[in-house]
Amino acid sequence: MKPLAGLFLALACVLGIAATGCVFELAYGDPNLGLGPTRWILALSLPGTVATLLVAIRINKPA
Repeated sequence: MKPLAGLFLALACVLGIAATGCVFELAYGDPNLGLGPTRWILALSLPGTVATLLVAIRINKPA
């Protein structure tokens, strides 16, 4: 694996964990950070997860 692809893959994992946490926070009551910030984090982390995962796959793809 190329180092840059590994970096993007790690970022995708962190963003995915953030998105999952936000979904649970919103689903099970009053979020710790408040409703607005939790929604913003979710709105940014979901597409960010997909984008960074696709970049990592594209970077690591053999030529």
